[in-house]
Amino acid sequence: MAEWGNLGKVFIGVGLCVVVVGLLLLIADRVPGLGNFLGWFGKLPGDISIRRDNFSFFFPIVTSLLLSVILSLVFYFISWIIRR
Repeated sequence: MAEWGNLGKVFIGVGLCVVVVGLLLLIADRVPGLGNFLGWFGKLPGDISIRRDNFSFFFPIVTSLLLSVILSLVFYFISWIIRR
């Protein structure tokens, strides 16, 4: 039963991190300099963007891959610290 308690704590921690990141993204435009810092998000070379008269399609594939690599490294280092 102790494993479920630890898993619950992990979910709470991940949820709090998601809330903090969401709040940072919401206030990014209001803080001078922070909006420009996140301006690259979704505009990397390789992101697919198609705009027509009545249609627009956007698929940030390179941004998704970059975020995946960064998050994988973060979670790897967190698990490495926990295992020590």
